[in-house]
Amino acid sequence: MAKLYFKYGAMGSSKTAQALITKFNYEELGFKVWLIKPSTDTRDGADIIRSRIGLEAHARVISPEVNIIDAIHSTGCFDVIIADEAQFFTPEQIDQLRLLADDEDLPVLCFGLRTDFMTHFFPGAQRLMELADSITEIKTICSCGKKAIVNARIDSAGHLITEGSQVLLGGNDSYIAMCHKCWMEQRRKEGKA
Repeated sequence: MAKLYFKYGAMGSSKTAQALITKFNYEELGFKVWLIKPSTDTRDGADIIRSRIGLEAHARVISPEVNIIDAIHSTGCFDVIIADEAQFFTPEQIDQLRLLADDEDLPVLCFGLRTDFMTHFFPGAQRLMELADSITEIKTICSCGKKAIVNARIDSAGHLITEGSQVLLGGNDSYIAMCHKCWMEQRRKEGKA
């Protein structure tokens, strides 16, 4: 029986690289992979998934109003679904991925962030935490050497940003992975706690 997987980690934990390596592994064994990403993620182009280490692939772009079950049925026949930046899918779309695993016996592997820059769940990630059969943390470290769990948003001078919209696309220029202790200490130091 197929499962719904959620593999999450802080910024810089190689989530996208692992998604693309997983795609390669399935395809090398002859499986047909449906690689998808939410339309929110436009950093590397509308239909490109690119890791920081240079791996990339074309993906089907899913906008918030798209029913994923209808989309896969109109696209073709697949053996597995791999979703990058899954935190940006709507809770309803996560429910649809769950149904594809249950009703059509398709393994669904979702990669993404769990929380935003203020440590609040993304709606899609929260639904994955509620529904996934398997939840795996992809670990990365803070500059102090402890496990990083916070996606700290920073400005061009490296100061923490603690206000703003939940979604702001960016890479190392906009975010840094930190442990909670270092994040709180930096917030206090900057008068933002």
